[in-house]
Amino acid sequence: MKIDARSTARTLAEIGKWRGVLLYGDDLGLIRERAAHCVRLVAESLDDPFRVAVLDQEQHGRVEEEVGALSLIGGRRAVWVRDAQDGVLPRVTAALGIDSDTLLVIEAPGLASRAKLRAALDSNPKIASIGCYPEEGRTLIASLTELFREAGIAIDRDALFWLSSVLGADRAAVRSEVDKLVLYAGESGKLTLDECQECIGDSANATLDDATSAALAGERAIADIALERALADGLSPIALARACLSLMTRLMRVLDWMDEGRSRQEAMKMLKPPVFFKKQESFSKAIERWDRAGLSRACEAVQGFELACKQTGSPDLALSRRLVAQLCLGPRSFQR
Repeated sequence: MKIDARSTARTLAEIGKWRGVLLYGDDLGLIRERAAHCVRLVAESLDDPFRVAVLDQEQHGRVEEEVGALSLIGGRRAVWVRDAQDGVLPRVTAALGIDSDTLLVIEAPGLASRAKLRAALDSNPKIASIGCYPEEGRTLIASLTELFREAGIAIDRDALFWLSSVLGADRAAVRSEVDKLVLYAGESGKLTLDECQECIGDSANATLDDATSAALAGERAIADIALERALADGLSPIALARACLSLMTRLMRVLDWMDEGRSRQEAMKMLKPPVFFKKQESFSKAIERWDRAGLSRACEAVQGFELACKQTGSPDLALSRRLVAQLCLGPRSFQR
């Protein structure tokens, strides 16, 4: 059964009521985090060999065997299937036909919307089918708020907005930086903007946000340096595409409000979340450089870039560098 975004948290909290869960989308970090949550909730551990079976791609042939196995020490088992694609569907279908209470957790990063695996499990009432996509804007702020709340850490509003603007969209990277800040704050601590910048300032300089904002503002040197740092940190080209589209959408909104008669500064202040003060200059430059038609063509190009990166054997790092170079050149580089 396909689960909408509003019901995701409740479904994950009650995953024990389901026979299995399919986690698909572009954010591998979020997929892995949610998969681990489901396994831990049912099997009470991630590495108990009697209650947890982790099956990588070359082990998919064991899905039925593991689902039908019994725990030697009692308790419900979990079978954690990684890197699933359409080829595993017959195995999954057969496994679901076995009379067992084992939870089947399926990770399927990059699974196409028309994939047979997704179509079959979206319509299966015993399977929770959940999309895992890079978070941005209000969704990212809400996730950050929840992560700090769970850790018992208070955080200033300005610090929260700053984090949402610099951490990028990859869940694994976000979680890593939040864990660092929680350790920095200490038990029941409180974080200010200055403390957040002091703690993760170096990491923030390597985020996708720096690369995309500098590229759209035409600041080639800054964009190239930020991109190379992000690549060195394991940048996902898909995350680069999503970061570009997110920023372009915000630029479009400002242009729409300016067409309604508002000044650039007034329109920028209307954005939620607001433009971080250190990025306001580059954002303003981007508004000057881009018109609606140019942004529309660039958005199409970014979508094409994302599709190309999903192809087997794609030179995604080279494509990432070329995309940033094109954005630095501005609308003229996206002429039809």
